[in-house]
Amino acid sequence: MKIIETKLQGCFILEPLKLGDKRGYFFESFNEKTFQELTGTETRFVQDNQSFSTKGVLRGLHAQGGKHAQAKLVRVLQGHVLDIMVDARPDSATFGQYEAVELSDENNLQVFIPRGFLHGFVVLSDTATFFYKCDNFYHKDSEWGVRYNDPTLAIDWQLVGEELIISEKDKALPFWEK
Repeated sequence: MKIIETKLQGCFILEPLKLGDKRGYFFESFNEKTFQELTGTETRFVQDNQSFSTKGVLRGLHAQGGKHAQAKLVRVLQGHVLDIMVDARPDSATFGQYEAVELSDENNLQVFIPRGFLHGFVVLSDTATFFYKCDNFYHKDSEWGVRYNDPTLAIDWQLVGEELIISEKDKALPFWEK
């Protein structure tokens, strides 16, 4: 596994070693010991989630706060998405900054997103199956978010206007206030 540091403090891109031949391929998507050795980050995942979406679906920007905050390890099983993570930790040197990473079933990249980050993605292919591990259980009352089109963050989602499919819940999220 190769670890690529992002500009965001504590946020990493994981590139697994992929072995293949005429029968197909194999790669280890996560190894706790190797991850801890390479990043210095200790985390234990307790919940797996999967979503299926069509082109233009934008999910996010979401987080959970307080004792219910979640770190995530995200990847795409099928398709192609633009994954966005925003550092929302006020005491962080990278507070208010975001990183965008293209994840696909072809590049097999994964992103580790620490607790205290907002997270979202938009589907760029016809369909996409998105998978993520969380280190804390989902708690509806601790969920919060920021509007996807916040002018302060100025995220380039690569799709615009009528191309985007956004839930009413996400359209109603507040704007970022630093």
